[in-house]
Amino acid sequence: MNGMLLFQPLLDAKEPASDTAQLPVIMSSSGAGYDALYYFIYWFSVVFFVGIVGAMLYFVWKYRRQKGVKAAPTKDSTKLELTWTIIPFFMIIVMFHVSFDFYIHNAVASENALEVRVRGQRWNWSFQYPNGEGEGSVLYLPVNKPVKLVMSSSDVLHSFFIPAFRLKKDTVPGMYSQLAFTPTREGEAQVFCAEYCGAGEKPGSGGHYSMGAIIKVVSQAEYDKHMQEISGPGDKKPDEWGKELVQKSGCYTCHSVDGSAGTGPTYKGIFGRKENLSDGSSVDVDENYLRESILRPNAKVVKGFENGNMPPFVFTDAKLDAILAYLKTVK
Repeated sequence: MNGMLLFQPLLDAKEPASDTAQLPVIMSSSGAGYDALYYFIYWFSVVFFVGIVGAMLYFVWKYRRQKGVKAAPTKDSTKLELTWTIIPFFMIIVMFHVSFDFYIHNAVASENALEVRVRGQRWNWSFQYPNGEGEGSVLYLPVNKPVKLVMSSSDVLHSFFIPAFRLKKDTVPGMYSQLAFTPTREGEAQVFCAEYCGAGEKPGSGGHYSMGAIIKVVSQAEYDKHMQEISGPGDKKPDEWGKELVQKSGCYTCHSVDGSAGTGPTYKGIFGRKENLSDGSSVDVDENYLRESILRPNAKVVKGFENGNMPPFVFTDAKLDAILAYLKTVK
């Protein structure tokens, strides 16, 4: 018998409209199943804890030392030992089977799933849509549309954790991992990194604690509108669009605009200044250098920022021009 049938009444129950005592509101197709399993294991543990501790306290009281009573040696009970071994064993087998069903369900995407590329790097998440456009720190998804996330890391081990979706998956350097789910409720879901990935090189330069993102689940019409918005500047000026691209790409996590120290060089007064490089040479910061640094961050690294680990970004020429126009305005 399929172990999932044991939880069918809970899986068919209506999703809560707000947070529960222990868990946030469910926003994906995975939520009901995981919550059912969680609460089963939770109450399973509570019942056994109360039963075992209660029996222990009772026996401590019943067989306490008393005057005039001589303790007699106890005898082994093979039937009792088999009972308390075999029954929990089969219960654990059922829980494993149900958990594995849930795991497989979220590992295999449907054929028409929306495939989004996710990249983790210290200390932000970046997303690339099927149309080739990308942004950082914010991911838009259409409601009730199957989604497949193809994830990787550009530096160290990270873990993509979405509590409202009840999903978590490690992103590992040098390999791909994936998650499959369907967002079922419009709203915002917080993304965390659930694997410690280091601290900033300098105070205020980011760290594991700051590696977050927001998933915005919206209607199909709003999703289509957003795809159009990120494909072009609309009525924005080049520098305004560039500032928006820099913000959405998570660049402010490492680069300040006020001259303060960070994991990467500050943007303040960056255009036109001379930078000393880690190889002992120097370079004038012009359009060519900025473009190369965005597309190939490790080509010419500024002295003192060798441990920055900036990932390479993929932008169209129009977006690069807009970003350069913005950087020229940061004085």
